Amino acid sequence: MNRDEGKQILLLYRNPADAQDPQIAEALELAKADTELSRWFENHCAVQNALREKFRAIEIPVALKEQIVSEQISNMKAKARREKFVAAGAITMIVAVLMVFGISYYSDHSKGRPPAPTLANYESDMLYYARPGYGMDLATNDLAQIKDHFTQTAAPADYILPAPLAQAAATGCAVKDWNGAKVSMICFATGRPLPQGLPGDLWLFVVDRAAVTDAPDSATPQISKINNVTVATWTENGKMYLLGVQGDEAMLRKYL
Repeated sequence: MNRDEGKQILLLYRNPADAQDPQIAEALELAKADTELSRWFENHCAVQNALREKFRAIEIPVALKEQIVSEQISNMKAKARREKFVAAGAITMIVAVLMVFGISYYSDHSKGRPPAPTLANYESDMLYYARPGYGMDLATNDLAQIKDHFTQTAAPADYILPAPLAQAAATGCAVKDWNGAKVSMICFATGRPLPQGLPGDLWLFVVDRAAVTDAPDSATPQISKINNVTVATWTENGKMYLLGVQGDEAMLRKYL
C-alpha cells in the first residue's frame, strides 16, 4: 500500500471503531511510519470533528413538535403543506452547505488527486501548508543547516535568498511534495507575536520552474493578495520562488 492508496482508505475513517477494518488498520499503520501521511490524517480527523460539531450545533426549531401535531390534527391545509416543504428545503440546504464546507476544505491532493500544475493551485496549496498547526521537518535558525537538509532530501537547495530575507530570523524548514516535484519550504518569523500553533508568519517556497506551467518568467517579484496573506512570486535561475507573509504589501517588501 502506498501513500495515495492509504489516503483513499483513510478518507473512510470516522472514529476509532473503524480501525477494526483490516484495510483501515493497514492504512493507519502506514500513517505511523509516513510523516506526510500522518499529518494529512491528523487534518482529516480535525475536519471530521469540526463537521460533527457543526451538525450538533444545528438547533431544532422551537415548538416543532407542537406544530407537527397541530398540522396533523387539522389535516394540513394546502398552505401549511407548502410551508412544510419550504422548511424541509431549508434544512436540506443547510446540510448541503455543511457538506460543501467539508468538501471544499480539502485540496485536491488530500483526495488523492494531484491538482493541475498551475500557479494558482501552487499558491493555494503552499499557503495551505502554512496554516496554523503545520509541522517542520527541522526546527532551526541556521540557514546553512536548512540548506544542508534540502540537499540531503533532494529538494531544491541552490536557491538565492533576497538580501533582506537572508537577515530575517529563520525558524525551520520542511520538504513538500507537489505534483511529483519537491518543494523547499523555509519558515521565518517577522518578530510579531505569533498565534498559537504557528511556527512562523513569513514563508518562502522554492520549486523547479518547470513544475508550474504558468510560473512567472521575470525575476521581478509579482505581488498579489490571497485572503490574509500577501505573496510575491518570481523566477530566477530555473527556480520559482513564492514568498508569503501575514501582512500587507509594505511588510512583504521589507524582505524582497
